Amino acid sequence: MDNITRRNVLKAASALATVAAVTGAPSLTLAAAPKQGFQAPGFYRMALGDLEITALLDGTLPLPLPEMYRGVTAQDAAELLRAAFRDIPTDTSVNAFLVNDGKRLVMIDAGTGAYLGKEVGHLASNLEASGYSAAQIDHIILTHVHTDHSGGLVRDGKVVFENATVHVPERELDFWLKTPADARPAGLNQQLFKEAEECLRPYLQRGKVESFKDDQEVIAGFRSILRPGHTPGHSSIVVESGGKKLVFWGDITHGDIVQFKQPEVTIEFDVDRPSAVKSRKQAFAEAIAEGYLVAGAHIAFPGIGNVLQDGQQFDWMPVNYSDGEAGVIK
Repeated sequence: MDNITRRNVLKAASALATVAAVTGAPSLTLAAAPKQGFQAPGFYRMALGDLEITALLDGTLPLPLPEMYRGVTAQDAAELLRAAFRDIPTDTSVNAFLVNDGKRLVMIDAGTGAYLGKEVGHLASNLEASGYSAAQIDHIILTHVHTDHSGGLVRDGKVVFENATVHVPERELDFWLKTPADARPAGLNQQLFKEAEECLRPYLQRGKVESFKDDQEVIAGFRSILRPGHTPGHSSIVVESGGKKLVFWGDITHGDIVQFKQPEVTIEFDVDRPSAVKSRKQAFAEAIAEGYLVAGAHIAFPGIGNVLQDGQQFDWMPVNYSDGEAGVIK
């Protein structure tokens, strides 16, 4: 734009502003836009060799984590979180994961459904936003049966994933569905047993639940690692392709700060706290030794990354964001 044209534009704008001020006519200045109180759909896609991995966000729960951890004072836990610029209560992700191997759609965990409030329970809508539907899911593998992993299996008592077979660690089925009331661990929330029954029974009635034993293949291409403590049958799930490995951790950690800095810290939901600590340390050591990716159910979405070691402490390194083919890991 030459100087003469620019001067003409500025003069015209000045004249219009003067007219607006005198006559009350609308100004050309745009009003501030209203705030938009929503996020983009909660899914993140990457490739692992020939596998397509989709992280699915069920939602985030603002949890008072310092009061929920055990083996550390609430004050010390709060200081660790604040040092990492985390608010308290801390928004804590509930993640599930979808694996497409070109022949099957296999989902790891199923979110909360309607059990834990409106801040979560968004798995189905984010699954659809990612390009898939509940009816397309062939298999669902539960790392364990806690309601934030199994609640999304049902809606109003009916199955959500009508064509899926649900695979559950054998120890989990036995514990949550077969333990007599008088034999259940003291201090454990008894509501969890009722919810386990509600979430699994509709699939059991359809003959769509299969159990798997410790450290066994669940279905072809999906192997389990027993990591007990959080629950008796808590298991991580392993996939490999193109020489690369990804381990879906389940609840090895709750968050990516405190239990990395202090692996001996447990959480109130753990059924067997010493075993949970042992499993966490084993999971950390293996992830570091082999250098594979892990996916955590309660690590900040998308919850996929690597474990780093810093002396006796550990750190979380999230996967580097990619918007396309650059994210293919081969």
